[in-house]
Amino acid sequence: MVFSKRLRDRVMLGEITCRVRIWQSPRVKVGGRYPLGPGAIHVTSVCEIAFESITPELARHSGFDDIADLLSVARHGSGQNVYLVEFEYQE
Repeated sequence: MVFSKRLRDRVMLGEITCRVRIWQSPRVKVGGRYPLGPGAIHVTSVCEIAFESITPELARHSGFDDIADLLSVARHGSGQNVYLVEFEYQE
């Protein structure tokens, strides 16, 4: 998983533990480990959610100022399915 530079430190500190992505199909899997800094992201959950489930609170919890900020990063290509990816950072 790739995180924008502004989110990386907060992910590694454990402040951000989820992310919303809009894909055609999941691009990560539960149990997967993805390098980040000196450690790795360990994916603990991937579930499809309704677009309406993207709330201001979820946007903030995933490290963004608001829904518009989150959506500017979450959309990838022609994907229309919304996924909530939960993870933990491990060194």
